[in-house]
Amino acid sequence: MRHIPFFRWVLTVGFMLFACSAGLYAIQSDPEVPATRQIDLAVVDEKADGTCRVRWSDPYEKKTREAQYHCDAGRDDILKAPNYSDNRGYGWESGFMFTEGPDRGDLYDFEASSEEQDFTTSDTLLLLGVLLILIGLVGGNLRALPRVLGVEARLVRRATRLAEAAGWAAEDYARAVDAVRDAGRHGSLDAAPHPELVRSLWVLREAGPQTRRAAADAQDLVNRMRPLLEEAAPAAGLRNRLQAGPTARADAEAAVTELRRLLADAERHGLRERFAQASVDLLRGQDTDRAALAAGTDFERDPDAYRRLLERLAPREAATEPEPLRRRRRRR
Repeated sequence: MRHIPFFRWVLTVGFMLFACSAGLYAIQSDPEVPATRQIDLAVVDEKADGTCRVRWSDPYEKKTREAQYHCDAGRDDILKAPNYSDNRGYGWESGFMFTEGPDRGDLYDFEASSEEQDFTTSDTLLLLGVLLILIGLVGGNLRALPRVLGVEARLVRRATRLAEAAGWAAEDYARAVDAVRDAGRHGSLDAAPHPELVRSLWVLREAGPQTRRAAADAQDLVNRMRPLLEEAAPAAGLRNRLQAGPTARADAEAAVTELRRLLADAERHGLRERFAQASVDLLRGQDTDRAALAAGTDFERDPDAYRRLLERLAPREAATEPEPLRRRRRRR
């Protein structure tokens, strides 16, 4: 099933609406501010919430007027009745009066004007955009949560290290066998044993049959783990997990389950230690002079063991020896 980025589209639409709202705010011209001037107001009556009734002198109609107003409830008490020094017992407030237009002489009430402002298109777009952005962010993160929980980076790293150790052990053993076969093509174990062939065989004899079994187990484990590690790649990190599709994530979960079982078996049988020991044993022939001396001494003590090992590892090279020599060895 193909992944549909629903919440990503929701987030995109939200940002588009937000941008449209910002654009409308930018291009809309400010409403024309009427011409006013500040005047003194006599507060006839005032309530605790600031609602009051005021009087002022209208210079245009040449009379004293009275109307409802929104006084500043937080102004100093000395400006309120009866503390204000007005012989009529009124308080004091400052306001603005229109000086132009049909409302000339009327009070301009800022609080009342702000309450009467219409809900504009840009406001609607802004609210919708913010709402869609929130839905996209929250929904997208909730949708990604199951994918995030499937990350098994530590387990994949452990499996990778085990596969590498197994690969090194298998390669070291194959390299030792190739050395025997290559030396067997240039020499033999007849009357004048080839020193390099003896040394190569000695390395495998010293490593013992357990090294051959460890190398076989290592090669088998590598063959099983490599395809599993490829399938488990989406579980190796958060970024890979989020970028993978549903099918790849399902395959990764199955591969991780199998890798977990293989790691448990490897730990139970001590495979990592066996592979490391096999590699160490196969590297003992690095010191050519010392290995050649030890190999020559060991060959003189039990030459038949070397010939049997050569016949098992390189039967063609062993078959090139003279027939009388092979019959003589069989009679022994």
